[in-house]
Amino acid sequence: MKLVMMSVVGLVFSQAAYAQTEPGGSDWVVQISPYLWASGLKGNISPFRPGPTVPIEKGFSEVMEDLNFGGFLNVWARRDKIVVSGDMMFVNTTNSKAGNLPALPGIPAGIPVSGDVDTKEFMLTLQAGYRFYDTPEVTLDGLAGARYWHVSNELTVNALGQSRSYKESFDWFDPLVGIRGFARINDRWSAQGQADIGGFGVGSDMTWSVLATVNYVLTDRASLSVGYRVLDVDYDDDGHVFDTRMKGPVIGATWRF
Repeated sequence: MKLVMMSVVGLVFSQAAYAQTEPGGSDWVVQISPYLWASGLKGNISPFRPGPTVPIEKGFSEVMEDLNFGGFLNVWARRDKIVVSGDMMFVNTTNSKAGNLPALPGIPAGIPVSGDVDTKEFMLTLQAGYRFYDTPEVTLDGLAGARYWHVSNELTVNALGQSRSYKESFDWFDPLVGIRGFARINDRWSAQGQADIGGFGVGSDMTWSVLATVNYVLTDRASLSVGYRVLDVDYDDDGHVFDTRMKGPVIGATWRF
């Protein structure tokens, strides 16, 4: 059985150039970024307690074949030196297999059987922090927060004109610490990097994420970004295993208010 996490189409353009280069003030600056992420997936998973842990390795094109729906949104805000951010991802995939039953007691071999695993994954990251270095060319933010994961799987098996389903879900929280840096290249171009690490045995054993983008300013309120992202998580608890690494190019657009 295959569990496809949030490795799907993707673009991550969290904080675009223009708003980050403005001097601090008393008013909130807010940025909204719907995004996609062209990620593959590799690791080991066990979506059901009675089931075995199985290896999984999928490229982006294989992930897209299973995708039903994917939604991604980042919201970022700053007021003077205070920064806050939220990142939400929801992915629904279905992995289908078909074959023939082997010979079983009282059942002849060769009876057609099919199965589907429907997976829904929700992840929400909330962080807040302080801008401890602030110049027109370079800014650095220290961040802390938490990442919430919820994974739901439903297995449906069809054979001999009968259908049976089994559903299971699990979730956890990961505390996080991180840093974000921004560098202006010129009036239109900039670069940004963001990294976090967490888990520490509270939820997952360990999780970390790295994002790097190059940003281009279109207007005072709109920017585009392209880059690369890696997200790694190692969760193993009560029979559920979610030990995966997702990585791939990112691209996106940000609107500032």
